[in-house]
Amino acid sequence: MARQLFGTDGVRGVAGEYPLDKPTTYALGQALGEWARVHGQQPEVVIGMDTRESGPWIAAQVAGGLEAAGVKTRFAGLITTPGVAWLTRTRDFVAGVMISASHNPYRDNGIKVFDHSGFKLPDAEEHALEERAFAVLADPEFRPDPAELTIDPGLDAAYIDYLAGLMTVRLDGMKLVIDCANGAASHLAVELLERLGATVIASGCEPDGCNINLNCGALHVEALREEVLRTGADAGVAFDGDADRCIMVAGSGRIVDGDAVLLIIGCAMKQAGLLRQPLIVATVMSNIGLERALTAEGLQMLRTPVGDKYVLEEMIRRDAQLGGEQSGHVIFRDHATTGDGMLTALRVLSVVKESGRSLHDLASDMKVFPQLLVNVRVKNRRPMDQLPGVLSEIRDAELAFGDNGRVLVRFSGTEPLARVMVEGPDDASVKHWAHRIADAVRTELEV
Repeated sequence: MARQLFGTDGVRGVAGEYPLDKPTTYALGQALGEWARVHGQQPEVVIGMDTRESGPWIAAQVAGGLEAAGVKTRFAGLITTPGVAWLTRTRDFVAGVMISASHNPYRDNGIKVFDHSGFKLPDAEEHALEERAFAVLADPEFRPDPAELTIDPGLDAAYIDYLAGLMTVRLDGMKLVIDCANGAASHLAVELLERLGATVIASGCEPDGCNINLNCGALHVEALREEVLRTGADAGVAFDGDADRCIMVAGSGRIVDGDAVLLIIGCAMKQAGLLRQPLIVATVMSNIGLERALTAEGLQMLRTPVGDKYVLEEMIRRDAQLGGEQSGHVIFRDHATTGDGMLTALRVLSVVKESGRSLHDLASDMKVFPQLLVNVRVKNRRPMDQLPGVLSEIRDAELAFGDNGRVLVRFSGTEPLARVMVEGPDDASVKHWAHRIADAVRTELEV
């Protein structure tokens, strides 16, 4: 049976509306509490959140449900998603809960659940939690009673200590511009980078509950690029709302996305003899240029469906140490169980320092093929094999491109969107086919 609450990245929706209404979030907390009691003696669960105005009440509802099941909670307050995953894995927590909708607007929110391994729960366990949550909601005696939460400031501090301790070089002499998306990294990234010796110019660090990801952060790097150029900074770093992804800007103004990061780090690890397997895991969205650049370096690139969950699964299956997404989710499996924006920035800046090359120079080792992503809002979804007009346009585009292009059409796992990605040898042909295919999607699905 298909899951009803959990999507590809936890439970997500508009805060206050099903499935993120107060009764359902409380019931999910109670279901998780019952699960926790099976998986640990005197179990304790850590809860963290980003800066959305709905975060505190959702956290209180989940904690109330956990406590109703006899499970204690510790509240990390504002912290990143990878921070919650790290705490869950390294401390005596049977599970961790992150309240965040990542890169989505502030009205949205979500619930991500990690088990003690630091990994997101398998699909089967998420389904079991759903079933138990529905049973809790159906109980005529059900009365949600949210918990009162007090922030434990030692939790996020321990995570920053961990990241700083991974660095083998300092960042003295580097001028960095950072954009924290008015999100979870707002009070963490500046502290971390300054501790390591960098001069930091910060923006997107004034969250008000409603401005997370608003024209800032990893999805909107234009202002960051301008500030890097204006200040003559060595690099810029942009995070998304929960800081599990990172997009960088070179001092030249060049955008350095997750593909470029995979190449920079993958080559550095290979040269240092740190790769157990000569392969990097990416997704179907990664640029052809990355695949060709890695091949030239003797590295194989494996593609998975979009989603860091699927990247991680393939990394574990193939014992790969590095994988990620073009969007900036990069997983360093020896150090983290999720994408981690701050760790990604530190790793790239370390390579810059140790190699003596600029970020622009390192990123230039990849020839980027023109790529265009067109999002089409849809009211309903049908399997792709039931969209003959779309399939026809895709076939024509693939024939036109041959080996010098790709087409990918998929439905978003978190939003009511069809995503049309076209990649090819020149901007004109990419734009032509992307819009033809997008128009076919609109026609077939009566947008």
